[in-house]
Amino acid sequence: MYISKLTFNPKALETPDFWQLAMGHGELDHKVIWQVFSDSPERKRDFLFRRMQQTGNIPQYLAISDRAPLQNPLWNIQTKPYEPRLSKGTKLGFTMRINPVVKRRDANGKQTRHDLVMDQKQKLKTAGVARDSWPMQAELVQKAGVGWLENRAEPNGFSFAKDKIRAEGYHQKRFFKGRRPVSLSSLDLSGELLITDEELFLKTLYQGLGPAKGYGFGLVLVRPL
Repeated sequence: MYISKLTFNPKALETPDFWQLAMGHGELDHKVIWQVFSDSPERKRDFLFRRMQQTGNIPQYLAISDRAPLQNPLWNIQTKPYEPRLSKGTKLGFTMRINPVVKRRDANGKQTRHDLVMDQKQKLKTAGVARDSWPMQAELVQKAGVGWLENRAEPNGFSFAKDKIRAEGYHQKRFFKGRRPVSLSSLDLSGELLITDEELFLKTLYQGLGPAKGYGFGLVLVRPL
């Protein structure tokens, strides 16, 4: 596995190649990262990525991949092997960007995804709770984020204390995929976790957590404490 830091070459924004990538696509991250890792039309996704901070107008990304990214004049790319050494009982700091949804079946048996924050609001509305009595948005986001993580912790080789988790940065991204409108909710989680099974947790680092990984969600970044 490899971990890579990808930054747009500032001069790339002046080239026709960059704008050819950007035009006609509302989710630029998805398109440009696939362009770096896809070496053929048949290539299946074998990487995770996350958009990080920007320097001016230049976005930066971190990616974990089976293969080193393809060199490209649009990018400044720094790559090194990714071989985390893990052991049961180790505490780590972490951060991840998730798509906070839950799957449910409707009356027709069709499985659909529901935004967890909006789901809480709908439950309050259905219960007849006056809007001015609803919890603050930050409280709903925290509850949604911790609940989402709680459902995934044990089968993915880790545990955590709820008071060590912070959920923030909730927003919805809307764009078009072709002519079809797409809406993705985004939420950032950070805090401390405890490894309970090193093999399962290593798989989590390599494969990520949750849905919408092709759009920059699910990458778990860790650091020693």
